[in-house]
Amino acid sequence: MSFVLLDARLFAGGADLTGQSNKIEVSAEVEEKDRTNYRSGGYKEVIGGLASAELMGEGQWAAGDPGIVDDVSWADLGAVGAWSAGPDDSGVGDLAYFMRALRSDYKLGDAVGEVAPWSGTAKSSWPLVRGVFAHPPGTARSSTGDGTAQELGAIAAGQRLYAALHVLSVAGTSTPTITVEIESDTEEAFGDSPETVASFDAATARGGQILRTDGTAHTDTWYRPTWTITGSGPSFLFVVAFGIR
Repeated sequence: MSFVLLDARLFAGGADLTGQSNKIEVSAEVEEKDRTNYRSGGYKEVIGGLASAELMGEGQWAAGDPGIVDDVSWADLGAVGAWSAGPDDSGVGDLAYFMRALRSDYKLGDAVGEVAPWSGTAKSSWPLVRGVFAHPPGTARSSTGDGTAQELGAIAAGQRLYAALHVLSVAGTSTPTITVEIESDTEEAFGDSPETVASFDAATARGGQILRTDGTAHTDTWYRPTWTITGSGPSFLFVVAFGIR
């Protein structure tokens, strides 16, 4: 099905860059390694080498807040962190591409009279994962709770569950804290002894995290985020994406 890009989403660390972006590109490639020999039948023979992925964004420059493109780009330049993008929106179940990536370059400025632009690139340190958003950015959470179950399938030996967390805003007093975990179960209702398969570090400020399981097989097929919130008058906006690769 063809569609027009109208509301693609981009999250970098603890920033939602969607409203400052007008171009998002995600790419992945595998090196072509030549192994042609005298038994290759007269045709070039190749095998796959090292894989890599890249996320590139462009848009309108702005500064003055930790969640705005100039501030987060300078803070993260040369650092490795969580990056997530979606070709449509970021509702629960919407398609997500995410990876652990190095913020490798940042460019700003143009000719007089132009809308001030920015562009930047993040290059993969882990595989690019095709998964789904599991928690939307626009739903504030002020108490402990569970997300909506998503059927990702079983994890085969050698595969991993990958998950990204972007904490976009924090409010409250007495050190508001959110701890997000990923649970799994054999059924959508999560009535069969849910198991915690991945745990993010407790967060008290905006920022991004990404993690993965250890590569062992896991037979559960349903997954959901769950969060524990503490503090006085806490409120958090955050995004979760997960997938199996």
